[in-house]
Amino acid sequence: MMLVILALSRCISEADNIPPDSRGENYAGAASCVKCHADVSKSFVHNAHGLSSGSVDNNKLEKLVAADDNTFAFNERLKIKVERRDSGFYQVGYLDGKQVRAERFDIYFGSGEKAFTYAYWKGNKLFQLPLSHFSEINTWANSPGFPANAMYFDRPITKRCLQCHSSFIKTEIKETTSLSTEEDLQKGTLISGIDCERCHGPAKEHVVFHLENPEEKKPKFIAIYKTLSRKQKMDACGVCHSGNTLTSIQDVFNFKPGDNLDNFYAQDFVSFSGDNPDVHGNQTAMLKGSLCYQKSEMTCQSCHNTHENVKGNMLVYAQRCMSCHQTQKHSAKTLAKGFLKANCINCHMPMQVSKLISFQTAGNKNVNPYLLRSHHIGIYPNQ
Repeated sequence: MMLVILALSRCISEADNIPPDSRGENYAGAASCVKCHADVSKSFVHNAHGLSSGSVDNNKLEKLVAADDNTFAFNERLKIKVERRDSGFYQVGYLDGKQVRAERFDIYFGSGEKAFTYAYWKGNKLFQLPLSHFSEINTWANSPGFPANAMYFDRPITKRCLQCHSSFIKTEIKETTSLSTEEDLQKGTLISGIDCERCHGPAKEHVVFHLENPEEKKPKFIAIYKTLSRKQKMDACGVCHSGNTLTSIQDVFNFKPGDNLDNFYAQDFVSFSGDNPDVHGNQTAMLKGSLCYQKSEMTCQSCHNTHENVKGNMLVYAQRCMSCHQTQKHSAKTLAKGFLKANCINCHMPMQVSKLISFQTAGNKNVNPYLLRSHHIGIYPNQ
């Protein structure tokens, strides 16, 4: 009897030590994963998934501000400045030298490899700020899709945006009139970035079991990707990497590895791009259109280990190409370039212009293209 009591008390104490999670009682939170997966957690929080969104760190933002003149002028009369004030950094709109709007940097989106874009809270709603910081030009420019000749502070960021740029947020739908509703975001429930349980599913049972049974090394009560089918693996990535021509038919935050993605999305044929998917966001469709995918059993995980922080390291990815293409023959012209092994990616998955995203620099009437890595693996004549 005493042993039973001790076992039960241990179980209760382990479960009680797990902090509450806004997703529900079956979740443990990323901090619980660190106890047993310190090295993986340390690497993951520095990669693009872990950094996909978060609260603005003023010390980090200071470095971007210090390297720029921080003023974006639409014309001689109208401009936006990035300014530090007592409560943080603000984007401040001026007309003829007089302040007409000021909103604080509250949330960032993006890892910074390509860009950072920002948002501010206004009550229970989130709005995108008019200026984003683009790494390619190392300065501030008009946020993608914003008007070229006017400051705009009122573009809402909805739950649908957060479903691919965060791990969770709770919403409340309010009826505004008999024919319309509006969405309130409960900002205290926001879990920024893509965390462990977004990809591996609810982990509380897993955490409790292994804390109670440290001698058990086989993972229990958690999704293990090597046990999933090819479609299940692709669906797990496709939750966020299937493009912008899909509409959600149920809450995408409820997707768990092993679920059928077809139960969560329907094709929006108004926006459907057919056989020419955009390079932004539609990596799974582009990969599936590649002969490499069609003639093998490869999945996203064949090249990507999301626990790693190797974004932008072309040599690492080229080595993964060579694991399947060691005997691939190239022309004398290609070999003469002298960088074959290090350049598989740039030749066969080149940077391409997004049809959906562009940006405009101050004083420039031309729209700048936004380049992203193609995930259609192929032979490109001009490379």
